[in-house]
Amino acid sequence: MVGVSTSGLDETTRTAIVNNKLGSVVLLGNTTAGAQPIRMLSAELGSLGTAELPLLVSVDQEGGQVQRLQGEGFTRIPDAREQGAWPEGHLTEEATKWAEELRSAGVAYNLAPDADVVPEDRRNTNAPVGKLKRDFGSEPGLVGAKAMEFIEGMHSADVVTSVKHFPGLGLVETNTDFGAAEDTEVAKDSPVLEPFRTVIDGGVDSVMVSSAVYTQIDPENEAMFSSAIIDGMLRDDLGFDRVVISDDLGAAKSVEDIEPADRGVRFIEAGGDLAINADPTIMTAMVEATVAKAESDEAFATRVTESAARVLTLKESAGLMECGG
Repeated sequence: MVGVSTSGLDETTRTAIVNNKLGSVVLLGNTTAGAQPIRMLSAELGSLGTAELPLLVSVDQEGGQVQRLQGEGFTRIPDAREQGAWPEGHLTEEATKWAEELRSAGVAYNLAPDADVVPEDRRNTNAPVGKLKRDFGSEPGLVGAKAMEFIEGMHSADVVTSVKHFPGLGLVETNTDFGAAEDTEVAKDSPVLEPFRTVIDGGVDSVMVSSAVYTQIDPENEAMFSSAIIDGMLRDDLGFDRVVISDDLGAAKSVEDIEPADRGVRFIEAGGDLAINADPTIMTAMVEATVAKAESDEAFATRVTESAARVLTLKESAGLMECGG
């Protein structure tokens, strides 16, 4: 999955999509231009016909400071903290409207909701979530319930979803987009995992894994490169067998010390399926390394095949195709 600017498709990104036969994109950058330019951009992306399969267009449309698509045709979405205070059921009603707007603009995949739990006394020091009011609340049960309401609303209009950022960014201080983050508290039985368990049991389509390091679980690897977190916790402990998507593997500062060609391979080796890359200039290196690894390693090739099947099922859930029996 490569990043595409909401302002339009440049030649570098177009080449990355076509040459590497990419099957999905994420729209990056805030825009207030409204729905019509996004509708045209989605149609242009769809016309590329990569791998002879429908292109899956995604976006971060949480609300508040994380609402990429704004302007005519898009409701101004309040931040998650305000959504969390709404009476039961109201968030589902509103999320259905937001999802209808996304589908009308050609977007079928919302990289939301955020199910991170931020303690009240850390909201002002938690850069990735609390400071931006991306958390539904500070109580795991409430966060799980509101995240589920959001997902149900999206599903009502055939928009697939991704809960984030497993196993939680609510206890870190650094925003992983701008630096390395380390969590020294979250363990396999921590209460902050409850919202993720709730939405997994409730049918969320995908789980985004964070790029922080969790020293109580795997002190050697960022979560999205950790088999202990993806294969162990997410797949085995929580029984999740749908799409695992990475946080950004391209432009994020948290991964800048890792060779671009190694990032996708390491993510898949750990149990991941769909790699986000905000930097189209390194996409070919990532794809070629993945192909080379699959050609030389049968076990890795099996993982790639399994991941491809999960992504196709995700597209089917979004109504973009039928996988057949």
